[in-house]
Amino acid sequence: MTPLAERGAALLGRRLARAEPMSGGNLSGLVRIVLDDDSAAIVKDGPDPLAEAGMLRAIRAAGIPAPEVLAADARTLVIEPLPAGGGHADADLGRVVARLHAVTGDAYGWHDDYAFGAVRIDNQRGEDWPGFWAERRLLCHAPHLDATLRRRIEALAATLPARLPARPRPALLHGDLWSGNVLTDGGRVSGLIDPACYHGHAEVDLAMLSLFGSPGTAFRAAYGAAEPGAPERRAIYQLWPALVHLRLFGSGYRSMVEARLDATGC
Repeated sequence: MTPLAERGAALLGRRLARAEPMSGGNLSGLVRIVLDDDSAAIVKDGPDPLAEAGMLRAIRAAGIPAPEVLAADARTLVIEPLPAGGGHADADLGRVVARLHAVTGDAYGWHDDYAFGAVRIDNQRGEDWPGFWAERRLLCHAPHLDATLRRRIEALAATLPARLPARPRPALLHGDLWSGNVLTDGGRVSGLIDPACYHGHAEVDLAMLSLFGSPGTAFRAAYGAAEPGAPERRAIYQLWPALVHLRLFGSGYRSMVEARLDATGC
């Protein structure tokens, strides 16, 4: 039995019967536990389990399918298992994401900072969207880049007031919305997992969703029409996850960063 499994059972006040390893935990430990009453739960650690618990609760409060938080402390998060038999669910995903984005905050950002592994996510709130994206999503990476990439990022950041809307509606974002964080079962979305929530331009989630492969036309039909200028902004919004991947996983992601910069003309 792993310490993570033991901690999860202890948080639930039950005795651990067995633990089953799970795939998918690239940046955190992940295990499925079965307890002495035959109930099951998913246990994970990560950069900030209490913050993740709050994000999952915010998503569920919006009426969006996500795992129920069963317990959490500073080291461990325990959530309910969700059905994940798979299957195409593009139309339902469009409806789910539209409902998520209908929730509106009063500023850009979040009440807590977060992290992807060792990469900090600065969520300090602000009311200037181009400034938020420049400072908290692009320029924050500059000290970790070589001179060539740093100059290109700085050049792009300087142009953002002319490229991004000044005050788009601050939608509730999942923050790491790619297919691996969407559980489906029987043609429906059974849950959104591994959030990195904050409030921002809804196009950020849509850009991330198309970074590693795009949902089908049924998604867009269910979600709603694209905003004018969305294709020109997509590369700007995809640049943040590309930079995170470069920092976390190395030079194999440099071409992804360069391709997004090329698309912006910077």
